[in-house]
Amino acid sequence: MKTLEEIHIIRENKRRELDLRVNTKADTREKHILVCHGTGCTSSKSPEILENFRRILKEKNIKNVRVIKTGCFGLCAKGPIVIIRPEDTFYAMVTPEDCEEIIDTHIVKGEIVERLLCKDIDGKKVKALDELNFYKKQKRIALKNCGVINPEDIDEYIAFNGYKALEKVLKEMTPEEVVDVVSKSGLRGRGGAGFPTGKKWELTKSAKGEQKYVVCNADEGDPGAFMDRSILEGDPHTVLEAMTIAGFTIGANKGYIYVRAEYPIAVKRLDIAIKQARDYGLLGKNIFDSGFDFDIEIRLGAGAFVCGEETALLESIEGKRGQPRVKPPYPANAGLWGKPTLINNVETYANITQIILNGFEWYSSIGTEKSKGTKVFALGGNVNNIGLVEVPMGTTLREIVYDIGGGIPNGRDFKAAQTGGPSGGCIPKEHLDTPIDYESLKEIGSMMGSGGLIVMDDTKCMVSLAKFYLEFTVSESCGKCTPCRIGTKRMLEILERLCNGEGEESDIYRLETLAKNIQKASICGLGQSAPNPVISTLNYFREEFKEHAIDKACRTAECKALAKIGIDEEKCKGCGLCQKHCPVNAIIGEGRDKRRIDQSLCIKCGTCIATCPFHAIV
Repeated sequence: MKTLEEIHIIRENKRRELDLRVNTKADTREKHILVCHGTGCTSSKSPEILENFRRILKEKNIKNVRVIKTGCFGLCAKGPIVIIRPEDTFYAMVTPEDCEEIIDTHIVKGEIVERLLCKDIDGKKVKALDELNFYKKQKRIALKNCGVINPEDIDEYIAFNGYKALEKVLKEMTPEEVVDVVSKSGLRGRGGAGFPTGKKWELTKSAKGEQKYVVCNADEGDPGAFMDRSILEGDPHTVLEAMTIAGFTIGANKGYIYVRAEYPIAVKRLDIAIKQARDYGLLGKNIFDSGFDFDIEIRLGAGAFVCGEETALLESIEGKRGQPRVKPPYPANAGLWGKPTLINNVETYANITQIILNGFEWYSSIGTEKSKGTKVFALGGNVNNIGLVEVPMGTTLREIVYDIGGGIPNGRDFKAAQTGGPSGGCIPKEHLDTPIDYESLKEIGSMMGSGGLIVMDDTKCMVSLAKFYLEFTVSESCGKCTPCRIGTKRMLEILERLCNGEGEESDIYRLETLAKNIQKASICGLGQSAPNPVISTLNYFREEFKEHAIDKACRTAECKALAKIGIDEEKCKGCGLCQKHCPVNAIIGEGRDKRRIDQSLCIKCGTCIATCPFHAIV
């Protein structure tokens, strides 16, 4: 156990030692090689890269160089990522075989390995992380330490003001003052609904009960979403510290982190962080000699999407089947084992310490009038810079897709973006300049959700997209209520008919009627929002639904049963790219001849459409 004075010494000494992590002008001869150990880079051999660096440095007897594992840097499309500090050199797509060249050329000779520098969206190679367009419009609060510190070293977290907010709360503030600061900051829940965080804390604090609980919802189940996972992998202590602050505020002495078992790296680092915090006396009895006790346990989920709904999550922690409860009563009054319970998701907690340290005025100055702070998005789909981004609320979709995301691959056109996952909606091209905040997204028929943002180009069929999300919802429905269990299944059957060329125009009316009834009658928020992807695609892409129902045609050829693929001779340049990529050799032509498709061989896979740079295949 560490005394408060010892924590202060660690913070002062370690921060001075690690100044080069954030200060490119640090006065030091030491270098740090930071190797991303997020899930994406880990799957691309970053552990082997880290070990190779350490082995080679030892074999060559090179001193004053440390190799550090970090969390996600965000630019997942360029992984594995290696950054060398203090010069801030950004190397992309590094392989284990590149380690020796980096050491011999960069570390020993002081020369940049040009071939490994990251290419920006304009094709130019960039030497430093901050020079990349991907990072220029971002503001990292929840992700502040990700890619900067070793998530498995509590001293590094302490060095960057870790547990300073907890000290301030326990030594200088009352629970009422904490609630006041969180409320005035304007922070809203980042799990999807956007409920005011301060109000939720106040309701739980005011609830009657000697035993209360703090719960972290880390059951991130949206397809393509990995925001919470990355925070847990890169900065687990920020969640532990925030939960402890929450425990003091509402009068709880016990916390649970509910995280899906499919996140093994996050679970491992959480486990390490909890043990380290206990060893330092930052969890457990009499924290900072304040008389306040608080401890945290991990509970693993089996991957059920419905357990992202707060009451279903509580049922699962209690050892029951994950099904939502009828509300009211709400968890703030009757949650875990019937006791008052505060539930926030990972990203919400990740903002708390910064609000305490910097003040509510600082936080509320970021974002829009009703949506304060920043939002983390998992940017994926048909976009060049796939990865994790954190931007101020009010940043437009166009800025995220084009300025940060680098635009659409292969010169194709933007068609839509899906926010909020299976509970959200599509944003079409005409709303590219919509500010991303709670109110603006709601006005155009979408929602913030937990933060998945899937970009689609003009090769995507919106009827097929709606079917994809309904397939997910039907598969993940807990089955407790009939509207969700049966209604979504009926909607899926209609969409399948449309995609198979068996639909009729009246099916569109049936879809809309079912969607409205499911929204009104389902028990939980997941069931109520399940029709959203269908409703939004119908609103903005109704013509595609009509083409499927009446003309029995799919303009993108994604629905193979309806595909009618041909080559526009006026647009065809005879480049042969479509022919080269055709998996069944159905495209005929030689040299610079105009190509044509042998319909008897074509399997309507759409590969030619995706690869043609002249949009000649229709």
